Amino acid sequence: MTLRSMQELLSDFAEHREWEQFHTPKNLAMALTGEAGELAAEFQWLTPEQSADVMADPRHARAVRHEMADVLSYLLRLADVLDVDLEQALREKVDLNALKYPGRT
Repeated sequence: MTLRSMQELLSDFAEHREWEQFHTPKNLAMALTGEAGELAAEFQWLTPEQSADVMADPRHARAVRHEMADVLSYLLRLADVLDVDLEQALREKVDLNALKYPGRT
């Protein structure tokens, strides 16, 4: 799937449930933050070693996958609503970071 096709999937999903009225930039940003918190909660009390192995446990793996999908879903919806090209935004940000944090030569 491309980013655009994922955005279309989510837009259609929201449209069929008449959720567009709730998908304001503010609400989507708040939902994204909440879902990022839920993802972080999956790792909260794990040791570094346990966090590296979290996907070995089927129950934890499923929860992590679902929370990651929720984070991605809200980010994609927010970008769609604000008409942000995420691919271009990422390229721009990597270029800026390369200038700010030059690698080894």
